[in-house]
Amino acid sequence: MWAAPGVNGLRESLDSSTPAVYPVETFQQENNDMTFESEVKTTDKLSEELLESLDKLFGSHPGFRPVHAKGAMCSGTFTPAPQAIDLTCAPHVQRESTPVLMRFSNFAGIPNVADNDPNGAGPRGVAVRFQLAEHVHTDIVGHSHDGFPTRTGEEFLDLARALAASGPDAAKPTALDNFFATHPIAKKFLQAPKPIPVSFAHESFFAVTAFKFRNKHGLSRFGRFRIIPVAGNKYLDDAAAATRDQNFLFDELSDRLLREPIKFRIVVQLAGDGDAISDSTAIWPEERTLHEFGTISLTKRADDNDPEIRKIIFDPIPRVDGIDPSDDPLIEIRSAIYLLSGRRRRKQAVEMHG
Repeated sequence: MWAAPGVNGLRESLDSSTPAVYPVETFQQENNDMTFESEVKTTDKLSEELLESLDKLFGSHPGFRPVHAKGAMCSGTFTPAPQAIDLTCAPHVQRESTPVLMRFSNFAGIPNVADNDPNGAGPRGVAVRFQLAEHVHTDIVGHSHDGFPTRTGEEFLDLARALAASGPDAAKPTALDNFFATHPIAKKFLQAPKPIPVSFAHESFFAVTAFKFRNKHGLSRFGRFRIIPVAGNKYLDDAAAATRDQNFLFDELSDRLLREPIKFRIVVQLAGDGDAISDSTAIWPEERTLHEFGTISLTKRADDNDPEIRKIIFDPIPRVDGIDPSDDPLIEIRSAIYLLSGRRRRKQAVEMHG
């Protein structure tokens, strides 16, 4: 269970700093890539307030992401499923294969959080980059829990601030208690079990928002990505998890890749009649159709010290033909904060290492 005392035991409080102001840029330009039409305005006040609130919650760790700070990148290949072309005309389903990078991470914005920490490790994160051409790509970003605690970025800011203000010495009712009183879905999300897997190779992941998939005939369906381990889900009980080393998931990841590829199915859970496509807190029924999208086969752990790897900024918006954003209010703000925090991370890395 992820409760406020556990989070506050991990975090390190900071004084607020004056937010930086950056010029308007496209997300792909920031990744030194080609220009896409959709812009992310990094001057957005909400994005800067979210970044500041996460710093207060987890502490400042220059050169690292504000959440999912501890992670590892792997390389491999995506092979589309034959039926994927019935769903979308996206370029990576029309090719025999596409190179990918896949990042696994723990939840907390703390670089040394233990892999078996019951409060800070989950939900674990995942990000997949499909490398379509030089400086051209599309991404999937998700985590190991179906759904999201808040519907909007403003609500998520309120939640982050409530968590930061609700330490073990906070007066009752805490700011988090008050937030939960009016946001029962957030309470359910934070208090839901988040079991620790025996390996990243046995963990499932869920994209947060829905997308509009369009095929070459112009037919469209809404759906959400899921990433499912071919080896199946396997989790540790609390007693077994407590005996593991603090880096056991990342150590095991490296060891496993030396022995064999790690494979995942990518599927799209298709929305049914009445399913909320613009609300990431709404979990769709499990009986909804899972449309096969393709398979990822990971074969190598990437060099974590490679400057090109470290500067990657993932984008929750696909920005590719055949996969369009829904009207979910989280989509743009998630993309904006990824860019804002990524710019800061790159700048800090240059300042630290030259």
